[in-house]
Amino acid sequence: MESTATAPARCEIERLPDDLLSATLVRTGPRDSCRATAVSPDFRAAADSDAVWSSLLPRDLPPLAVGELPADPLLTKKQLFMRLSDPGRPVLLADRFTSMWLDRATGAKCYMLSARKLGIAWGDTPQYWRWIPINLYRISEAAELRHVWWLEIRGEIDSKMLSRHTTYSAYIVFSLAQRRLGLHYTCKEASVSLGGGSSRSRRHVCLDEGHDSADTWPSLRGNLPEDTHFPRVRGDHWMEVELGVFCIGEDNDDGEVSVSLIETSVIKSGLVVLGIEIRPKEQGV
Repeated sequence: MESTATAPARCEIERLPDDLLSATLVRTGPRDSCRATAVSPDFRAAADSDAVWSSLLPRDLPPLAVGELPADPLLTKKQLFMRLSDPGRPVLLADRFTSMWLDRATGAKCYMLSARKLGIAWGDTPQYWRWIPINLYRISEAAELRHVWWLEIRGEIDSKMLSRHTTYSAYIVFSLAQRRLGLHYTCKEASVSLGGGSSRSRRHVCLDEGHDSADTWPSLRGNLPEDTHFPRVRGDHWMEVELGVFCIGEDNDDGEVSVSLIETSVIKSGLVVLGIEIRPKEQGV
């Protein structure tokens, strides 16, 4: 009996009109839209379309420094998204002290407030701090603590610059000099407030490299506050510790987001501050 081969049936979702398929992909987010290109030619065409990526790109990008984005008229919206979502090559804002990129999973806006953008107590006094050249994430200088008793670092960003419906974490990004003092046994008070202090979270953080649990602090075991957070090494070999968490809701006009780190009990030295990074909170962390 002679058999005839039949073409495989198309997936039912592929029968959707292009505009409905594009609207469906937009709701899945940037990461799944990229994955959809492997499903079928129909999905690939929709997932790469400007209709999808125009909706995934933020419509309220902050003012960028001149020349930060390519002026190529043939650049697709997906290519623009991929350019803006490269965390290793963020774009500079007009103040040239703040850099921005998009979270590749959600499309939410992320920021790095460089050390020059921060309010550092005594930061312009050479006796206490010195500025060292650096070339990372479009940042040209880092602040190195030479010798200070009053450590106070503050950063602010307008909530309008952030993405709605997003829970953010704020991190201080730093390194430690080989010769350092006062950073290995004391906890620092960190806080994040939204809208002039109407919503504030406080916690304690420790900055010393390698002290990732209370078990490494035998002299202080049982004395550390329960809310103490410890640093971790990043992929770029710098360190970070979470200073706090805040949520931007439907209305992102909540005033200033203020982030601070304060410690005034002992003499300190050897802290190198790159900046404060604000990005969507990682799931499960």
